[in-house]
Amino acid sequence: MSEARVTSKGQITIPKAVRERLHLEAGDAVVFDVRDDGTVVMQARNQPWERLRGLVRPPRSRRIAVADMSPERGAPYDPGGR
Repeated sequence: MSEARVTSKGQITIPKAVRERLHLEAGDAVVFDVRDDGTVVMQARNQPWERLRGLVRPPRSRRIAVADMSPERGAPYDPGGR
């Protein structure tokens, strides 16, 4: 278990063992979740977005006719808006 003290400015230094375990570097963000029982969970937000790629599938695309894209469905396409 690691321990940290709160400064007069409300700051703490995250112990080295915790920083190393979470791979925290200067500028990384952490999130604190305070539970009803007083437990505090700290999570590192230092994962590059590239590691999240593939977790969410893109929406399926479907082909739509140009006529279906016009404001008045079935109206002929008029690029000039006339």
